[in-house]
Amino acid sequence: MNERPFVIGVTGPIASGKSAVTSRLADHGAVVIDADLVYRDLVGPGMELTRRLTTRFGVDIIAPDGSLDRKALGSIVFSDPTAMSDLDRLTHPVIIAEIGERVAQLVSPLAVIEAVKLSSGTARYCDETWLIEVDPSVQIERLMRRNGIDRSEAERRIAAQKQYDPADYTRTIPNSGTLDELNALVDDALNLALFRS
Repeated sequence: MNERPFVIGVTGPIASGKSAVTSRLADHGAVVIDADLVYRDLVGPGMELTRRLTTRFGVDIIAPDGSLDRKALGSIVFSDPTAMSDLDRLTHPVIIAEIGERVAQLVSPLAVIEAVKLSSGTARYCDETWLIEVDPSVQIERLMRRNGIDRSEAERRIAAQKQYDPADYTRTIPNSGTLDELNALVDDALNLALFRS
């Protein structure tokens, strides 16, 4: 197996532009591990995590095919902080372990882990952690447009998320402008990261 890749963790609030940053890193050859896609892989029909979530939240969160109905689960956890905490407690250790397995199998010199919540467990696999920041007004507009929801629902979902402290991350990437501006910032940050590694 090749030498361990340089791993960048990318996180930030909903609709901040994590996927755009990850996409730019992929343009530079990074292998992408998307924590959300890892989660989807773990909540299919008959999966252990699906069973645990059903035990906690009830059968109404299960889709007709036996997989997790994420929309149904979201309607529960986004309006109940205790439910959100329980969801995190049940899912995070399993997702973190799976991400660790995938990192261990990588043969690429560069990788990126994209996660809404880059916990300390996930961050231990990273050489750098990047926080994507966005102006709240831009964030609301993006979320409304992306998810087809009204302003009050967008504000509720944003409010349900944890706050991010820039001091907890290697660097911050502002993303309230154009895609070209973001790509230039990502390129600069990557060059700095690899130069210092």
